[in-house]
Amino acid sequence: MPVAMNDHRDPGQVSLAGEGEEVVLRVKRHPRARRISLRADPRDGAVVLVLPMRASVDAGLAFARSQAAWIRARLAAAPRPVAFAPGTRLALEGEEVEIVHDAARRGPARREGGLLVVGGKPEFIARRVRDFLRAEAGRRLGPLAAEKAAALGRTLRALRITDTRSRWGSCARDARISLSWRLVIAPPRVADYVVAHEVAHLAHHDHSPAFWRVVDTLTAHRAEAQAWLRANGAALLGAGRA
Repeated sequence: MPVAMNDHRDPGQVSLAGEGEEVVLRVKRHPRARRISLRADPRDGAVVLVLPMRASVDAGLAFARSQAAWIRARLAAAPRPVAFAPGTRLALEGEEVEIVHDAARRGPARREGGLLVVGGKPEFIARRVRDFLRAEAGRRLGPLAAEKAAALGRTLRALRITDTRSRWGSCARDARISLSWRLVIAPPRVADYVVAHEVAHLAHHDHSPAFWRVVDTLTAHRAEAQAWLRANGAALLGAGRA
């Protein structure tokens, strides 16, 4: 797989050409990286070439060239982004809904049985679907997190619904929890596990055996949810990015 280099020395992306195809790699320098490596972006499956601060782009490209078979395999396995467009079907808390567009409708998107009806101009459909799902996530996950925190005898200081790049949630030491709005289109047991995981950090800010014991008191779905996220997490992160 010959290398097709950009003219500048530290590009944001480079291309590898060969076997009738051109593969674009994202280039990222990382201050803590000790060696050149390749990884798949969990959002869309794109391949990222990670360089230590002192490594040259030439050295990175040489390494990528030696891993051509791995790169092709990763790209072939990458999930196809799910577009938030008319006709797309989403699993909303375990129930399937289909996105439909009604140009005459005004106001935010609304669920009507098995339909998610979005009004306004077509170019705003994806944004309005995201707004709807984000609001649903707050409505459904907020009480769930508060309930699990109460079961631990703890109180949440705040809950934020976010659009994270790779993490499903986080818990700060000041009892502020963040959760990805995409959890609302994951199976309910998966969302239950992620909420339990973050709430358990109110008691243990680590992943010690004691932490996992707390998780298991808050949810019965840890193993099932972890397996589902390993198999489907990348596709979930890509939902709505097309």
